[in-house]
Amino acid sequence: MPTSLLPVRPQLHRTVLDNGLVILVTENPVADIIAARLFLRAGTGHERASEAGLFALLTSLLTKGTDRLSSMEIAEQVESMGASLSSDTSADYSLLSLKTVSADFEPMLALAAHLLRSPAFPPGELDLEKRLTLQSIRSMQEQPFTVAYNALRAALYGEHPYARPGIGTVETVSSFSRDQLIHIHETYFRPDNMVISICGRISPDAAVDLVTQQFGDWPKPATSVPDLVYPPLPTEPEQQMLSQATNQTIVMVGYQAPPVKHPIYAVLKLISTYLGNGLSSRLFVEMREKRGLAYDVSAFYPTRLGMSQFVAYMGTAPENAEVALEGLRYESERLMAESLTPEELTTAKNKLLGQYALGKQTNTQIAQLLGWYEVLGLGTGFDQSFQEAIAIVTREDIQAAAQDCFLAPYTVQLGPT
Repeated sequence: MPTSLLPVRPQLHRTVLDNGLVILVTENPVADIIAARLFLRAGTGHERASEAGLFALLTSLLTKGTDRLSSMEIAEQVESMGASLSSDTSADYSLLSLKTVSADFEPMLALAAHLLRSPAFPPGELDLEKRLTLQSIRSMQEQPFTVAYNALRAALYGEHPYARPGIGTVETVSSFSRDQLIHIHETYFRPDNMVISICGRISPDAAVDLVTQQFGDWPKPATSVPDLVYPPLPTEPEQQMLSQATNQTIVMVGYQAPPVKHPIYAVLKLISTYLGNGLSSRLFVEMREKRGLAYDVSAFYPTRLGMSQFVAYMGTAPENAEVALEGLRYESERLMAESLTPEELTTAKNKLLGQYALGKQTNTQIAQLLGWYEVLGLGTGFDQSFQEAIAIVTREDIQAAAQDCFLAPYTVQLGPT
């Protein structure tokens, strides 16, 4: 294809305001839509054990009232513009998301700034949100996969905050007060702890001007953001058998795995694609198609700022639980001794890179991905360097990464007694 006909990738512009706030702008004029992601570099990974679920509760209340707007007034403003506005939290960040037509971006950004800077945490809304959260927690306790995964994660991480469910527990959520929310907001919601990622029909200069109008006068506190110090991880693998009245048994095997900045991150992403991504994956073909053991089978390796996890899981008939667990371990750990064939390696690379490209087609996806990379401290070039790292992975790299990662399996079986 001639160079002039190749698609032009939108250029990312990065600006840092005097108060430390980072602005990322990707101009993409194809559609008359602007998406913005307003990230805070703090999430459930910053919680103590007694605070499990506090960030989730706080972010859910960001759109439920400020010092001058009620929950209904906020909703009416968003709906009158046909826009979308939502909030969320994860292990490494919290987030306020918006999407709107270009003409309404300025008032929507102003609303988002007001929500982030001046939440009121109204007592009535707080009580309602706590009740809804407690209902969700109790409902999750009836979901076999969630119960099994929570048990595996607790074993893998011990006292580390990644061990705890982001939504919290009945005990912690029941105890939360408005004063705790205010303290967390004052501690972490500050301009030098923020990244605003914008993608759509807007020039970088115009986007920076609008962000500066809404956030430029937000002073940076004199004190620094508290340092994030993770406790040591467990070193002795656990094997757990959990009883629950289910029609199938959930079988999981997990390994402690390195964080996103580790040199073998891209290799493990490729391994997770090879083992557990889609109908052509190794686990699906071997455990479901050939052996008929699996109702559902997959593997995943989450991107984490701190230590991550590599997990393979299967839903199977209770009488097949032991052989299913053996199969999950074998398919993962055999990579320590056996190398992929050249064809398998090429197929896995094509699948991963193709899905990666499809995951950044819309303004929303681009704003999310690039803002997330900035929060993780990966730099503006990571989008390209990750793809280049995948392209050069060798069969020997796969084997070496497996030898580093798949040595100490933690396992969970959950099903009928």
